[in-house]
Amino acid sequence: MPTMQTFTRHDLASLFRSFAARMFDERARLGMLDGEIGDADHGVAMAGGFEAAAKSLVETDDGSQTLGEGFSLAANALLNAVGATTGPLYASALLRVGALFGDVREVPFERLPEIIIAMCEGIEKRGHGKPGDKTMIDAWSPASHAVRLGLEQGMGTLDILKHAARKADEGASATRAMMAARGRAARLGPRSIGHLDPGAVSAAALIDALATWAEFAASKDIS
Repeated sequence: MPTMQTFTRHDLASLFRSFAARMFDERARLGMLDGEIGDADHGVAMAGGFEAAAKSLVETDDGSQTLGEGFSLAANALLNAVGATTGPLYASALLRVGALFGDVREVPFERLPEIIIAMCEGIEKRGHGKPGDKTMIDAWSPASHAVRLGLEQGMGTLDILKHAARKADEGASATRAMMAARGRAARLGPRSIGHLDPGAVSAAALIDALATWAEFAASKDIS
């Protein structure tokens, strides 16, 4: 299987452009879902937040930043662009990844799945949520478990990411049957049942965007 040798700070900017593009494409759907149980701004917020993060990374992509600095920059840009609960949760997630990769400008491509684990841990620590609460954790947690299992079994990087994306999508779909226990949707009580959680849907889309980006990058065999 062709693969990139490394994931660089330049690749990070490229990845966030893919995140931003996916959130832009999903913004109307996410807004509609959020309108059913929230205030209908989730799509606009996610699109704007990841666009701001991508822009900050592209504009500072001069080869001098480490991956840790890049993730920190993206976290701050997203936090400044997105209010409410989502901004701090994703900022914490990105800072967690930045701490994981640290003061290096590149890491082996095979470490990409670790992004999912670190983001899940950052969101869990900041939000104190758990699977079944009808939140973004219902997508991030099964994806993180899929990554851990894939790494233990020695699966290839792309297979791990694709499997994680499938599990995230399944987790997001499962929120339809759940009653919201956290966030604004929790005010609806039983009336939240029957609706997808927009945060879980956007999380699944981000994880799928990561898998798609990785597959494209690997096919170019960039080192």
